[in-house]
Amino acid sequence: MIALSRYALQSAGVAAFVLALKWLAAVLTGSVALWSDALESIINVVVAAVAYFALRLSAKGADANHQFGHYKVEYFSAVLEGALIAVAAIAIFREATASFFDPKALDAPILGLAINGVATVINAGWGWHLTRIGRRERSPALYADGQHVLSDVVSSIGVILGLIVGVLTGWLWLDAIIAACVGGWILMAGWRLMKDSVGGLMDVAADPRTLAAIKTTIGAQANGALEAHDLRTRAAGPVTFIEFHLVVPATMTVSAAHDICDRIEAALNKEVPGARVTIHVEPENKAKHAGIKTRSMRA
Repeated sequence: MIALSRYALQSAGVAAFVLALKWLAAVLTGSVALWSDALESIINVVVAAVAYFALRLSAKGADANHQFGHYKVEYFSAVLEGALIAVAAIAIFREATASFFDPKALDAPILGLAINGVATVINAGWGWHLTRIGRRERSPALYADGQHVLSDVVSSIGVILGLIVGVLTGWLWLDAIIAACVGGWILMAGWRLMKDSVGGLMDVAADPRTLAAIKTTIGAQANGALEAHDLRTRAAGPVTFIEFHLVVPATMTVSAAHDICDRIEAALNKEVPGARVTIHVEPENKAKHAGIKTRSMRA
């Protein structure tokens, strides 16, 4: 987790450099669309800094007051990112409205668009890298940061293409329209991030593919037990908590039942990296004849 926080710190540095380029492009041209693009990069800097501290805190692990760890703090950083995006979108709409009723010709459009293009290429490479790392390490903070950077790339491409059309046609009002479109685009991106992060805060269950893998692993590794039922899962950042009841024959010794639990837990940790497994062992009179059947029961 400490290694992941370095990515967030690097992201803040990249975002600051991209912001400087986009701000220069906006100043050179006087374009409200390029200004809106630069405003989104300000959010990238803030969010990367927040993600850095969130990842550092989530690495602390469990303590007396947080016995399940600090993993969910990453979701808070993603929710904050969504909220900041909404604020930026409102600011963009305000500037776009003023510019629409008082359009101005762009200064040095070729130079400004070229500078913004360089910033967009840098963002594209970094956003793809962050998203890949966030998905691989199951880090909501890094994944959200990467997704936001990529959404910034899409809006930047739209800005560049739109302004090229505006410069060639002389449609000054197009600058304001493009800025408004950028605001709408990032507003939708913010909503998606907040929706996913709130799901994590609400203890959303593992995704269907992971859940199917968990059930298959339990059924394959619980030989000697009778069944497993009341399976519950919840995701918290890179960790998946797995809980279920394991029914064993009444004559089975505690040691034998413990061996089965160890075997299941080891297999689940291999199948679902970062799994935290809790198994409640029950005698056969507690069987519900439902849930996950073991090999011995299928035989």
